[in-house]
Amino acid sequence: MGATGVPPRNGDDSNSKQTDTERNPAQHGAGEAEGTPQAGQIMGFAGQLRSWRKAEGKRRGRRVTQGECATAVGRSERWWRDLERGDGRNRLDREQCDALAQLLQLDRDEYIALLLYNNLGTSATAANGSNADPRVRSGLRLLIDKQMPSPTYLCDANWNILGYNAAMAEWFPWVLQPGANLIRWALTSPEARVQYHDWNRHAVEYVRMLKFALAGRGDSAELMQLIGAVCKDPDVQYIWENCAELTENRDGHIFRMSIPCMDWEPIDVVSHVLYPAALPDCRLVVITWWAKEEGEEEAPQHVESVLGAPDAQAQVEQAPKTATAAERRRIAQAVTGRISVPTAEAAAALAGDDAVPLPVLSSLMGEDCQLTLSPSAQTVIWAVQEEDGAWSVSEVSVYTAIVRLPHAATAPEAREEMKVLVRANLPEEPKKASDRIQELLPQLRSRIHVLEQIARDLHEQDPTLPYVWDPTDEI
Repeated sequence: MGATGVPPRNGDDSNSKQTDTERNPAQHGAGEAEGTPQAGQIMGFAGQLRSWRKAEGKRRGRRVTQGECATAVGRSERWWRDLERGDGRNRLDREQCDALAQLLQLDRDEYIALLLYNNLGTSATAANGSNADPRVRSGLRLLIDKQMPSPTYLCDANWNILGYNAAMAEWFPWVLQPGANLIRWALTSPEARVQYHDWNRHAVEYVRMLKFALAGRGDSAELMQLIGAVCKDPDVQYIWENCAELTENRDGHIFRMSIPCMDWEPIDVVSHVLYPAALPDCRLVVITWWAKEEGEEEAPQHVESVLGAPDAQAQVEQAPKTATAAERRRIAQAVTGRISVPTAEAAAALAGDDAVPLPVLSSLMGEDCQLTLSPSAQTVIWAVQEEDGAWSVSEVSVYTAIVRLPHAATAPEAREEMKVLVRANLPEEPKKASDRIQELLPQLRSRIHVLEQIARDLHEQDPTLPYVWDPTDEI
């Protein structure tokens, strides 16, 4: 188990294991309405207690019994068994929570979750700022804008975006969308999987945050709908069912991203989480660049990689020869927290046996960039050489690669490679590919027509501007 507590999802493993629901469906209750979590997705207080007890048993090398827990809180073993079975009448007071936290060695976030589950609250969550003075929101708006050029946003308890500055909109245009939600974007958007290095690790952190929120607001219909929506993704579902840890926020976390406005160059950023006193249920998050201290070469070990990361390359090399390229990438992600290889050849090898090099498109992106198509996976291995000579690797969808290369469409020397890339983005079966092309062509022609009309309008306003489109030009 890595630093995240959950290994990357493996399709074969997930199919071979029974879910908690299959083993004991009576222990799991969930709504049937669309958008609500289904059975097996939510652990609840009873399941969390069992999980904490099991985790402490692993640390001790022996089982922590229900009797020990009952003794710690001064109740009978039968009372405790009922508690672990979900008897809502049984609750712990603060003194009992303190004793249980000591027995099970709960960390800060787990202890706060324990208090929340028992309706004991904390100073950070007791107040409700939903009816705050409008001047408070105006003041926060000013504060957010004053953080420029650092991307900054304000979200509510369910991670709905309430406000953001210009830098946030430039870095992450998704915040401009109606109903923008951080958790939904991070866990279900293909864009997030491209921008986060080692998406699996970040997904685990977001799931931990959802579980922490569930401890104190399990009666929130909106939170339940959010959990249900993200758990429809099989990767998120897998993490939810295999992660027992909780965390309140990501304050101080350093993570690596590649974003469009930075030309997809890998950058290390830090998230700073603040709780406005007048709106304690909201979070003000400022994102800053991580600055290396003198003599420091990498981001802090506890964030950028897991213990034992120096052996990452060896572990990848020692993977079974039968392992697919995707499996090798998962090993690299699990061990290092990101994919970084020593040579351009090693980066290209991650595309698998059917790898198709794209040297012309690579050169258009810059001398330090290398693109390799993986037809079987329908992805592109996008490698960028860093200052130390190593190659930082992102695996992006073929469509994302096409979007990143708009200027290549008009470069004659890139025509053949663009054809290969576009073909890879179409269904493999010729008939389905042809049908898809017939769907797309009218859409593209319509867009061209609209652009021609706009160009003509601009020309009428300023005759020096061209608007004539040459029909002999190829798209």
